[in-house]
Formats: sequence, C-alpha cells, structure tokens
Amino acid sequence: MIAHLRGTLLHFDDKCATVLTPGGVGYEVHLAPKALSSLPQKGGDVAFHVHLVVREDAQELYGFESLEEREVFRTLISISGFGPRRAQSVLNQYAPEELTRIVVEEDVTALTRISGIGKKTAQGMLLELRYKLDRKGVESHAAKAPAQSRGVFRDALAGLCNLGYSEEEAAPVLRGVLEKEPDLDVSGALRKALQTIAKSRA
Repeated sequence: MIAHLRGTLLHFDDKCATVLTPGGVGYEVHLAPKALSSLPQKGGDVAFHVHLVVREDAQELYGFESLEEREVFRTLISISGFGPRRAQSVLNQYAPEELTRIVVEEDVTALTRISGIGKKTAQGMLLELRYKLDRKGVESHAAKAPAQSRGVFRDALAGLCNLGYSEEEAAPVLRGVLEKEPDLDVSGALRKALQTIAKSRA
C-alpha cells in the first residue's frame, strides 16, 4: 500500500498532479481544488499523504496535505453511497476540525453548502459521522461546548435566521456566546447573541 509520496511536480491540471519520484516513477495523484491551488511551480518539490482507491477499471491515488485529512477521507468513503470524489469535495470545503464541529453541532445547513449534498444526504452523513469520526476529537469538542452538543446552537441559530439574520452573520456570534457561557439554554443564547449583534452594529 502506497501511503506517502515525495518528489518533483511534473505536471498538473484541474484535477490531478503528476509527482515524479527520485526513482524515476511518475504517479498521478487526485487532489482537491484547495490543494491544487497551493501547488508550487512545475519542477518544485511536493509531498502528499495518499490513499489508493482500487476499482474494477482503475487504481487511483488521492493525495492530502495532512494525515488528519487522509483519515477523514477514509471515514467519509466508508459511508454508504459515498465515493472518493464526494469525500474530496467535503474536505475541500471543510478542514477536519471544522467538520468535527459541524458534526457536534449537528449543522445540516453547513453540509448542504457542499455541491451535490442535499438535506437528506446531510442528515444521513451526520448520523454516520457522529460514530465514525475520531471519537476523541468529537468528544473533545462536545466537552468544550456541551450546550452546542445538545442542540442549543442549532436551535438558537434557526431562531436567529427566522428573525432575518443571515447564517453567515449569526453563526460566529452564537458560537462565541456559547463558548463563553456553555450552559445557556436556547432562549438565553438567543438573547445574548442578539445583544452582541446589536452592540457590533452600534
């Protein structure tokens, strides 16, 4: 099993990069757009953690900039109906730590921002990821924000959106409120968040 590649960037396009190893072998590695955008110029040195996907008609290498990304990728492709391209799309949108936060907060809306993932698919993802993601990471997030893990964040965010605030504005404010006061209930979190937003606009 190939686990890591280091070599010279020989070629790349909008999906893959070809890495020429010191032994003279060139490997085509599938990369997410985020990783492709950070590649050096041709001839530069590159290194990736990789996962080999074996299909009936092909063997494909998927590359990652960190071990955490590769492990989350492996978790994602273990979900029923989840292929490597969709798993790559998730990691292109969210870093492993951010994905863990989404799972803890049961943030369906965040997952539906990923191309090709609707509400029903997102709900199924959360159900499976809650048990398949690294338990230590999930439990650490839950311990830091117990109110969020009980759904207070989700319900309070829905309340703010119903009041006309965008999720992009409301979510960071609400997250900050619950980090400072993790024992707030939904009404308390809403009140504090509204006060914070009002102060920021004053």
